[in-house]
Amino acid sequence: MSGKSGKGNVSKSGKPRPGTGGYGRRKLEGKGPTPPAEKRTGHPAQRRAAAAAAAARSGGSRSPGFLADESSNAPARRPASGARGAGNAAEMVAGRNAVLEALRESVPATALHVGPRLDADERIGEAVKLAADRGIPVVEAGRSELDRLTGGAVHQGLALRVRPYSYAHADDLIEGRAGAVPLIVALDGVTDPRNLGAVARSVAAFGGNGVLVPARRSAGVTAGAWKASAGALARVPVAQAPNLASALAGYARAGLFIVGLDADADSDLAGLSLATSPLVLVVGAEGKGLSRLVRQHCDAVVKIPITGAESLNASVAAGIALYQVAQSRAGA
Repeated sequence: MSGKSGKGNVSKSGKPRPGTGGYGRRKLEGKGPTPPAEKRTGHPAQRRAAAAAAAARSGGSRSPGFLADESSNAPARRPASGARGAGNAAEMVAGRNAVLEALRESVPATALHVGPRLDADERIGEAVKLAADRGIPVVEAGRSELDRLTGGAVHQGLALRVRPYSYAHADDLIEGRAGAVPLIVALDGVTDPRNLGAVARSVAAFGGNGVLVPARRSAGVTAGAWKASAGALARVPVAQAPNLASALAGYARAGLFIVGLDADADSDLAGLSLATSPLVLVVGAEGKGLSRLVRQHCDAVVKIPITGAESLNASVAAGIALYQVAQSRAGA
């Protein structure tokens, strides 16, 4: 073996030479500051900037009967999870049935996004007509753009951009329908917007006044809530309270009775004597139940008797409780 290759690495004694720490004749040279993402070759931000610049130079194209989407030339960002699901875009309602129901219920909207080359479906035609009649712009968008706008939801080529929801005040829910006994559902620690939408649907079905949610650490009116409500959120007001326990105390002072649902309660819902009184039904999150402070404000705590080992989620429990209260009031 030739000894030439090892002359620069070992001393005459055969021991390794000490390094220079980057300060020798062949010292290391820095590459300077990291350039911004828009100037890094191959970076998604650089590709988006290049596409936007190309679109600006070409002036874009408009399809007859639609408004051109300003960002339709930009590459879509794939959701972080990589899976298509319920979506997480708070301002978009996705899916043909959900969009059509929202338009039928006059949900405040700013744009209807329609995908190209859709199969013949009367729901699409009706959605476009309803949007045009209400003066809502109809925007043509590609599949990738719809994926980006809806946060990866199953949009079926149709998405509706809705305005930010205007929450009611907790006191507004007491008024409700003229001559009707107040019936309000309060959600304690429920964080899934789909549960909120389903609860609103049950409240509408059984003549309730509205839904009360905490302003923090709670589900809000998002696209998922609109979709689950099937348009009921356009008829059922949702109020936010900075502090749920304080809002319940205010309801108690106004003459309403507070009834909590808890799987460990001693009394059954069917025997609730307060059902015909002005009522607030408090539903906790599945697995957690009612918080300590909220439970302290309840005049009664009841359970829904079930024979299996499974627990009920918030929307199912609220629907059963509302049905039982409606039955009790009808027989009173």
